[in-house]
Amino acid sequence: MKDQIREHISNSTRENMDYLKKLFKDTSDMVFREFKFGDILCGVIYIDGMADKELLNDFLLEPMMKMSGDITDSNEIKDRIIAISDMREVNKLSDGITAILSGESLVLIDNLQGALVVANRAWPNRGVGEPSGETVIRGSREGFTETIRFNTALLRRRIRDVGLKIEGRQCGVRSKTDMAIVYIDDIVNTDVLEELKERLDRIDIDAILDSGYVEQFIEDNDRTPFPQVQSTERPDVVAAALYEGRIGIIVDGSPFALIVPAVLVDFFQSPDDYYTSWISGSMVRFIRIVGILVSLVLPALYVAVTTFHTDLIPTKLAYAIASSREGVPFAAYVEVLLMEASLAFLVEAIIKLPKPVGSTIGIVGGLIIGQSAVEAGLVSPIMVIVLGLTAITTFLIPNYTVTSAFTYFRIMIIILAAVFGLYGIMLGIIFLIIHLTRIKSFGIPYLAPAVDLIWSDLKDLYVRMPLKVFKDRPHFLKPRDAVRQKTKRQGGTK
Repeated sequence: MKDQIREHISNSTRENMDYLKKLFKDTSDMVFREFKFGDILCGVIYIDGMADKELLNDFLLEPMMKMSGDITDSNEIKDRIIAISDMREVNKLSDGITAILSGESLVLIDNLQGALVVANRAWPNRGVGEPSGETVIRGSREGFTETIRFNTALLRRRIRDVGLKIEGRQCGVRSKTDMAIVYIDDIVNTDVLEELKERLDRIDIDAILDSGYVEQFIEDNDRTPFPQVQSTERPDVVAAALYEGRIGIIVDGSPFALIVPAVLVDFFQSPDDYYTSWISGSMVRFIRIVGILVSLVLPALYVAVTTFHTDLIPTKLAYAIASSREGVPFAAYVEVLLMEASLAFLVEAIIKLPKPVGSTIGIVGGLIIGQSAVEAGLVSPIMVIVLGLTAITTFLIPNYTVTSAFTYFRIMIIILAAVFGLYGIMLGIIFLIIHLTRIKSFGIPYLAPAVDLIWSDLKDLYVRMPLKVFKDRPHFLKPRDAVRQKTKRQGGTK
């Protein structure tokens, strides 16, 4: 269909209107309005429900139709009569059609070379609200919406810098989804920026319906469950990333913005880490790191100890575990895998169902079914405790995608522990580390800054040091302007 669209815009409004009516045949929401300005025939085309009709009526149709027609030059009409500030000329009919489908209005005037596009988008939109997936104790309650201009305005509000660049483009052969690349010109790594643009240019798909489509096309490695592009609903998170030298991607129709490059430590961080004291932020981050280690090895450790290494635990604890497992018909590893599957079903049900129903399912699944399984002798009480600790520590990570990735490796380590015991756990952890070292995000090692061993970068890794010592931006990002704090730039003391 794209190849059949005529590029040439005729000087005759009648010819152009007839062609567009034929092109948009059987399209009930397309509005074609013809009117005359003196002896000059004009036409307006827009989609009902996506364009602001009052703007057209008050500042285009009314001024032109009330004029006596003394002006005969069509160029003077757009320069002296049309009282609309956001207006541009197009010389290709395909560009005008794209503008109509994007919610703008196309104005045709006899004898005018080209056509006029009026930016009067007014489609239904959701107001700015609180992000549902990234709640914080202290910080902004504003979240991105599905409207790209709202989202860029939220960023402009936080970054009042002439260096902030918002490059617009469209992606999707048929959907022509609006997209914005956001960065700070004198900070961003230009090599990463050019690489991102090349990857976006290579996208060739009919439609981009969400930023998740873009994420899958631009990631370095599609054979890993770990995300290499950070997604967020929070404008303050994107603003902080831009100040570090990263790049933001905003896709129209999606409330999730993308940030590149992204490394593993980014998914362990939360805005609360920086909005509270550094001691509190460091403690919470340390708890997250310990929590993911516990969730990763605790079920496998239970399998290894109860199957191969009972002599490594105290005698009384060994007796307690043995007595709790008395009558359980399954081996320890089967018991763990069954409970892991039950937990996965329960989490998926809670996420997908409405909140009131999801809360009920959580209570039913966590209490009634768990207690009934123990009383029936299908699982041991100690297994329920292990599963509960695993579930709690798993969801300490703010990012659900990373949580899922660690879940896959946890199941692998459980299977290795069932075969090799503690050696299997060690093999699983080694395999995980090797896998993480092979991942890159736009050329940046996924385990940076831990692998770079640059002291200034380690200040925001395992703990969050005071903001006063954050003199430089992360070196592993290779920003053009590495100095963050003005005192150091002026030669002040630390």
